Formats: sequence, C-alpha cells, structure tokens
Amino acid sequence: MEALLKIVQTINAYLSDYILIVLLIGCGVFYTVKTRFVQVRCFGEGMKKVFGNFSMKGEKNKSGLSSFQALATAVAAQVGTGNIVGACGAILIGGPGAIFWMWLIAFFGMATIYAEAVLAQETREVHEDGSIAGGPVFYIKKAYKGKLGKFLAGFFAVAITLALGFMGSMVQSNSIAETSSTAFNIPGWIIGIIVTVAAAFIFLGGIQRIASVTEKLVPVMAILYIVLGLVVLVMNIKHLPEAFGMIFKYAFVPNAIIGGSIGAAIKMAISQGAKRGLFSNEAGMGSTPHAHAMANVEKPHDQGVVAMIGVFIDTFVVLTMTALVVITTLYVGGGPLADGAEDGITKANLMQIAMGKAFGTVTGNILVAVCLLFFAFSTIISWNFFGKINFEYLFGKRFTIVYSVLAIAFIFLGSLFPNDLVWELADMFNNIMVIPNVLALLPLFAIVVAAAKRSK
Repeated sequence: MEALLKIVQTINAYLSDYILIVLLIGCGVFYTVKTRFVQVRCFGEGMKKVFGNFSMKGEKNKSGLSSFQALATAVAAQVGTGNIVGACGAILIGGPGAIFWMWLIAFFGMATIYAEAVLAQETREVHEDGSIAGGPVFYIKKAYKGKLGKFLAGFFAVAITLALGFMGSMVQSNSIAETSSTAFNIPGWIIGIIVTVAAAFIFLGGIQRIASVTEKLVPVMAILYIVLGLVVLVMNIKHLPEAFGMIFKYAFVPNAIIGGSIGAAIKMAISQGAKRGLFSNEAGMGSTPHAHAMANVEKPHDQGVVAMIGVFIDTFVVLTMTALVVITTLYVGGGPLADGAEDGITKANLMQIAMGKAFGTVTGNILVAVCLLFFAFSTIISWNFFGKINFEYLFGKRFTIVYSVLAIAFIFLGSLFPNDLVWELADMFNNIMVIPNVLALLPLFAIVVAAAKRSK
C-alpha cells in the first residue's frame, strides 16, 4: 500500500502542479474571453432559470430530464466530500490561501462548464427508444475525426469509469465511513454495507429514480449545511474580516504559515487550489456534461447558463462556507492552527473539530457526519450514472450489469481502504480525465461562441 501510494503521489505531483493548472486556467481564460465573460453577463439569467421555476418534484419525462433535474444531478456530483474533506485538505496543506486559488479556478471554470454543457447539448444522441446519450465522448469525436477521435474518446471513457464509477465512489464511501465512525462509534465496514445497499437500490431505478432522488436531496442538504455554517459564522462574526484577510494574504505569501521558500509555498497553495478545486466543482473534468446533455431545453445556451450556477453554488457558496467555518474557528484569534498544521488534525476530521468548537465535540461530530453523508451519497449516485454511460459506450448495453456489480463492490471497499491512498487514486484519474476533455473543448469554441451569441 505504501509503495503504491508513493507512485500515485509522484504521478499526481506532475499532473496537478503543471499539466492541470495550465489546462484548467488556460481553458477557463480562453472561454471567458471568447464568450465575453459569459459567467458575468449571463449570471442573472442563469439564476432566474434555476430558481425561477424551482421545484423539488419535477415532471417525469419519458426521455431526458427537466433542466433543474439535470442541474440537481450535476450538483449532486459536484457537492460532495470535496466541499468538506477536500477543502479542509487544501487549507491544511496549502494554507488558507489555497481557497483564493479555488475561487479563481471556479470563476474561470464557470466559462468552461458553460462550454461543456453547450457542447453536450449540441452533440447528444437520441436513440430509437427515446433515451438520450451525451457527454464528452460525443464532442471529443466531433473535435477529432477518425482514429484520433476514437482513441481520445475511448481514453476518456476508461478514465472516467475508473475515476468516478470506481475510485471516486471509494472516496465518498471512505469519507462517510470515517466521519460516521468518529461520530457514532460504528465500524466503517458496517457503514459501508448500509451505503452500498442504499446506493444499489437507487441505481436499479435508472436515471429517472436518480433524478427523482437528487432533485429532493440536493436542496435539502445544501440548505442544512448552509444554515449550520451561518450559525457558526454568526458566533464568530468578529473574526470574519480577519478570515478573509488570511485567505488573500496567504494566497501570495503562504510560506508564512506552511513554511518553506516563498516559491515552493506559492506552488503548493496554487496546486492544492487547482487539485481540490477540480475535485469540488468538476469544471473542465468532463463529468457533469453527462447530466446537462439530458436536459430538455429550448436551446443549448439555456443549459449552459444553468450549468454555471452549479459551479457557483458548489464553490462560492458551499465550499466557501466550509473554509470560513474552519478559518474563523481554528486559524484566527490564536486558534490551534494559527501557526500551521498540528499532529492529530487531518483533512478527515478538521471540519468536525471546527464544528465541535461551536456546538460541542459530540454534536459537532454528528452534524458533520450527517452533512457529509448527504453530500457523499448524492455524489455516489451521480458518479455511478456518469460512469455507467461511458462503460456502455466502451462495451455495449448488455455488459452494464458487470459495471454495476463492480461499482457496488468498490463502494464497499472504499469504507475499508486507507484514506490517503483512496484520495490519491481518485485524484490521479480525475486529473487524467481533464486532458482529453479540454483538448476537445478548445477546437470546438466556434460552436460555443455561436450559442452564446444566439442568447441575445
């Protein structure tokens, strides 16, 4: 296990420190310029489309999903352990300044995910039985014809099946098991069995059952978490200005809190921001386009602006809430982490410690465990669906039962594996997914720009 962990960490260091940063920020800036800051111009339009006809009980469609159901399925994938455990890990390793870089990546990522959703709508396929299939494999083949397109599409399909269907679900169940074990003193394997059985029941119902669950679960879990976070922030309101100050200060001088030279520290802060930002909002990764492709909308632009709101909710609302709770509780005012990380405090228990400072240790542990259960379980549901689409692309519909059995097994295994190895494996395949996805997004910019112009 230790040898494998070192190998995967080395691969991730190169991917996240160099390739990932260039691709994510480069693609985001490119589409921000090409669409004339669509994330700013059309932000209000996106909010109206999401909340104007808000409903937790959408219509059942014979094919496809409503726009909100597609968003809920996408947000279920985005808002997961990355918003709690991932954000905590970024702060512990890269300092509070890592949050600034996560914000920056998310801002440009809103333009990237607009492009992903538009292209997913433009290239989706409607089958004879009325079912809809769409996602990066379809626009990758449109961007690159012939053998190159087939290779890149196949490469992406393999990567996302491993990243989300198998490794990613392990991360989610692993985090559920760890926090629940801390809160309720229940062995992780028992939690693993419960989560596995519940997930299998939802998987068997297909996309309509998945959409029905996510459209109810996502609003409830988001509101619960935000309310709890606001309570803590009200209690720590005098520390809020200092918390924001630390985020901006340590974005550019992180060595003051994480040590080392200024160059190495900034590199660490940016790397953590990029890596955890990707794991959180998934803009540029190619996962959420599968949900947005299934939305029944008048024109691709309509789902593009809705997709942007998903990134906004994920990073600027939910993830920021985590960051502010942790920083105002543990970093400012002479908190236990004011001078950097301490032994015994990990990304898995950091939020529980922070909530424990506000509500008491036992209550804090339970509250975080419940929130993480909602977040991680909803992500498992959506990620399984995304992986299944790509497994079917690779091997055909008749073999999807093999995928389902393997996916369910990995959910259970996640509750047993060491935390660090599970995260590093998931990060590696997430990073790999970005490469073919972004390489396809760039040459198709004319389609995206045309969709943005037709929105006038």
